[in-house]
Amino acid sequence: MITAVALLARRPDLSYEQFVDYYENNHAKLIRSLLPQIRGYRRNYLDHGSRIGADGIGAPGFDVISEFVFDDRAAYDDMLATHARPDVKAAIEADEENFLDRTRTRMYLVDTRES
Repeated sequence: MITAVALLARRPDLSYEQFVDYYENNHAKLIRSLLPQIRGYRRNYLDHGSRIGADGIGAPGFDVISEFVFDDRAAYDDMLATHARPDVKAAIEADEENFLDRTRTRMYLVDTRES
């Protein structure tokens, strides 16, 4: 299994509730329809009401950690190739403009360990 995580921030003009609603009811469905290589897709929304760090400072600068799980590296690479297709890329980017501050998006491959 291969896991990628994306740190995503909402547009500043959207409330947290509007952001979550749009992601869940629009963007997540679009991603699932365009990128079938994704086996698991989890959105972990930050609890902005909780304290961040021991002293309560250090806001993370993002609102959700999205997890994308793939069967293997070949499936991940195939997703990247699909995402790079002009029609797919344009559809995803246009939809992201509706709710994300795309300048703050970060995506990483991670090495997941379970106990």
